[in-house]
Amino acid sequence: MPTRWGIASTPHVFHGRPERPYLESWLRRTRKQLAGSGRLSEIALILSREEGQSPAHWSAYLRDVLEENTTPSLDLLTRIDALLARPAKSTNDSEQPGLF
Repeated sequence: MPTRWGIASTPHVFHGRPERPYLESWLRRTRKQLAGSGRLSEIALILSREEGQSPAHWSAYLRDVLEENTTPSLDLLTRIDALLARPAKSTNDSEQPGLF
């Protein structure tokens, strides 16, 4: 559509995803938390027990979420946050000496 100066204007086109500041900050934080060795696998195992599907399915799904190939539901996002808020389980508690 020409403007009054004779220059054709184009409609505003927004490239990429819409702004999602909460999701973006969640992704940054979650990537850091899942960077620890075995943490992603631990969360995938817990989700498989609670939600069904295999741990491999959940690992792949979580990687897709972290790579922004898919967007989790708000319920799942909140559940992952709750799981990450818990301390990571020790693989062998007997290796840690007692205090007394």
